[in-house]
Amino acid sequence: MKKIQKYMSRRITKKIQLTLLLVLSISIKAMGQDERVVINDTLSANASLIFLDSFQLGLGNWQVEQMPKGRVEQKNEKMEITDVSGCTVWLTKKLEGPIMITYDAYVIDEGGPQDRVSDLNCFWMAKDMDNPEDLFANSENRGGKFSNYDSLRLYYMGVGGHDNSKTRFRRYTGNGERPLLPEHDLSEKKYLIKPNKLTQIKIVAYNGIIQYYRDGKRIIDFYDPKPYTSGHFGLRTVNNHMTIDNFKVFSLENKKIEQ
Repeated sequence: MKKIQKYMSRRITKKIQLTLLLVLSISIKAMGQDERVVINDTLSANASLIFLDSFQLGLGNWQVEQMPKGRVEQKNEKMEITDVSGCTVWLTKKLEGPIMITYDAYVIDEGGPQDRVSDLNCFWMAKDMDNPEDLFANSENRGGKFSNYDSLRLYYMGVGGHDNSKTRFRRYTGNGERPLLPEHDLSEKKYLIKPNKLTQIKIVAYNGIIQYYRDGKRIIDFYDPKPYTSGHFGLRTVNNHMTIDNFKVFSLENKKIEQ
């Protein structure tokens, strides 16, 4: 019996090692890939992959701030968020611009208690001005409650808020102000969430150009004369059920388009 247990233990260990090597190999290969990204009619950028999380190895790259009774877990090699009263899931890696962020999101509507279809939201370039070198110094006090993020300096995109009736972009100033421009207050159906459908998100933060795309269609195109150039990315939702996969961060390098 001991020999069998020892043999099985060695086989399991070997499988784990091979899996880790395969994931590492895929990651290294992917890191070497560049692509060209068109930002506007006169500007494009070379995009180099600098971070990849396919959630095969858990949620070690993320820190959860969540109100009671919700949960964030790895399930079927994805991040799955089931939330009741408010949740932010931060990427622990601090990002430096210019960058592009992409990921796949899937909002679940299968009759579950949190299958509300609302708030496919995110923060990026986030910084706590009271703790500029450590976003997580006040993590426990924020605890996932939305109003506790008002004092952060960041960009915010709220897709399908207010029971999937509003999509809004805001620039938080870091002193409690969250101005909303009329052109960033959207309510047409094409800007809202389509449940049970894989959605591809793309965010660009490039030398003051701030863009948000969904399934290849640009929703927000904002120029910030005083841009936020570094900070953390966070997934945000409330009373909702969704999955996240194929999370990538690219560094962007300027390249003018020849006419």
